[in-house]
Formats: sequence, C-alpha cells, structure tokens
Amino acid sequence: MADDPGLFTREFVADPYPAYAYLREHAPVHRTTLPSGVEAWLVTRYADARQALADQRLSKNPRHSEQAWKQGKVGVPGEQRSGIGAHLLNLDPPDHTRLRRLVSKAFTPRRAEEFRPRVQELTDRLIDGFAAVGEADLIHDFAFPLPIYAVCDLLGVPEEDQADFRTWAGMMIRHGAGPRGGVARAVRHMQGYLKELIHRKRGDLGDDLISGLIRASDHGEHLTEDEAAAMAFILLFAGFETTVNLIGNGLLTLLTHPEARARLQDEPDLRVAAAIEELLRYDGPVELATWRFTTCDTPVGGVVIPAGEPVLVVLASADRDPRRFADADTLDLARSDNPHLAFGHGIHYCIGAPLARLEGQIAVTTLLRRLPDLELAEPAAELRWRGGLIMRGLQRLPVRFTPSP
Repeated sequence: MADDPGLFTREFVADPYPAYAYLREHAPVHRTTLPSGVEAWLVTRYADARQALADQRLSKNPRHSEQAWKQGKVGVPGEQRSGIGAHLLNLDPPDHTRLRRLVSKAFTPRRAEEFRPRVQELTDRLIDGFAAVGEADLIHDFAFPLPIYAVCDLLGVPEEDQADFRTWAGMMIRHGAGPRGGVARAVRHMQGYLKELIHRKRGDLGDDLISGLIRASDHGEHLTEDEAAAMAFILLFAGFETTVNLIGNGLLTLLTHPEARARLQDEPDLRVAAAIEELLRYDGPVELATWRFTTCDTPVGGVVIPAGEPVLVVLASADRDPRRFADADTLDLARSDNPHLAFGHGIHYCIGAPLARLEGQIAVTTLLRRLPDLELAEPAAELRWRGGLIMRGLQRLPVRFTPSP
C-alpha cells in the first residue's frame, strides 16, 4: 500500500482491515479528513485505543467542536436538529454518572438473563416467518426486527406502536442512503413519541425501563422530561443498530468460515459465549467508537493532539492489533484471551452489552439449529455495506436453505 491507505473509498467500506493494518504500522495516531469534511484523529493501536477510551481529558460533549456540532457533522445523526442531544453518549461526569446510574439496573447480566425467554420467543417467531420459504434476507427479516422488538419491550413501547418504531429505526439505520433529511425527521418523530409516551405512562407505571426513569425522576433524581426522552432515544438507537450488526456481521463471518460454523453447530451450548466474543472482535458491529474531543493538549500514542480536536478510536483496528491478539486476522471461536474493545472501555462501556450478547447468542444458535444447511445466496464479495462513519453493518444478507415447516 502506498502512503495513502485509501480511507473511506468503496473498497475500504467493504474491507477496512488492510488500511487499518497500514495505519497501525505507519501512522497509529493519524489526522485525516472525514467524508463530512471534519478533520479528526484516528487512534488505531489497541494499547492507545484502550488508553484513549478511558482518558477523561477526552470529552464526550460535541460542543467542544462547536462549528461541526452546529452543522450536524459530529455526534449521533439527526440529534442536533431534533434537540435530543442530552444523552449518555454526549455527556461527561457528573451528569453522565447520574444518568447512567438511573438505567444501569435495567442492563445487568441478571436482568438480561431474565429477558431470555422473550428474546427466544421473538427469535423463533421471526424464523417462523421465513423458514417455509427457503430463502430470506437475514438483515431485513431477522437481524433488524429482533433487537427493535426486544428494546421496545424493554422500554415499554406498546405492541401497537412498535411498527412505527421499526419505520423510524429503518430511516435512521440507512444513514445517508435514505431520503434527504430522513434521519433528522425520524429522530424528531421518535423524540415526540417518547415524550408523549412518558406523559401516558405517568398514570400507569409498569416494570419497564421508561416507567423506571419516571419513578427515579419522581423520587428526586432530577431527571427532566427532555433527559428521559433523550435517554430512551439513545438506548433505542445504540441498542438496536449495534445488535443488528452483531447478528448480521456474525452470521456472514460464520457463513464464510465453514469449519468454524460446523464446530459451533456441533456443540452450540459449549461454544456460543466464546464464539460471540470472537465474532465481536473479528468483525464487530461498531467500527469507530463514538466521538471524543480533546479538552487540552493530550498525548496519545506519542502524538500530542491539540485541544478542541475530534478523536475517533478505531475499535475495528484495535481488535485486529497483533500486538495484543495472537493471529489477529484469524477467526478462532475458542479464543480464550479475548479482551476485545467491541463494546468500548471505561466509564462509557456499552451499557447494553449484556442484552446484546444475549440476543446474539440466541439469534445465531437458533438460526443454525433450525436451518442447518443455511448458505449465502450471493457471493460474499458482492454484498454491500451500509454507509456511515461509526457503525459497520450489511445492507442485505441474502441466504437460501431447505424449507422447513
């Protein structure tokens, strides 16, 4: 590869790992111009990434890059225009600490495990919808609706309203591929609905997460209505697209690694937890950690990044760093030493990780058990990946299999 590693081309979107390997060797902390025109620093080595993710000199508040924030070029797509930016991904302590504490009880491993029967029910229902047909698009028919319905249940969105959520989520997940302004409109629709739902639930509290946020607010935790709506929004946004990509990327990896897939099918219960961790490391759902901004001149990997600069930690590169992982470009479903960064690190570690892991385990093992001869219906090289800076996920995953009743 020449001096230019070829960032953000169509070839890079399909397979970014060679470019990241080049940066790890030649420019591990690299200033680049993003497709949006924003100048940002990419951190690509594992040790530097882990440090940066936990460094409190790197703020999560996008207003440290005021002009880019006002133009909607940093942060979650659509949030600036919708006025729903006061959420966990944009906050530092002490506000981050306060808000995270309010929702952390809903996302413990034990609470996720209690959700297992419902996730299994949703998984089987979705597979029932296409099992007799003999073909499916595993993104549209499976990986996309499963986490949407699961997180709607968690939040307490009534079943009759969940189709609207699926529509809005679809607009958000398409990023730049949908109609102009579609992401911002979807975010505004979701914000308006969540505020209305909070009003409705005040008179009929349940055991869902939104009811829990209302109770916390009513007991003096100082959670404003805007904060509650923003919290529900970011849990939905972060909770569903990450899991869509975990399932989609993971299934593609297994379908293109038949020996690994066969071992998982032979002993699913024994291997699935380690297998999901390796799928997260090998081709994870989040390519770059969400935006950070230097609050002062900050050394990272031997480079001093000036104050006020956007920093993007490249999780996909860190998790393929041979300085930390033996045979880093090799898929090993039995890998035991696997402290990957797919869910981040430090105080902003993904709060929904236990639920995402559970959904991934159930989705992958159930699909392979029920459709054992599942195979790609198109060559892997012809599959298209969605645009967007932060997430890494497929547009479609067409498969075929022997129909089953």
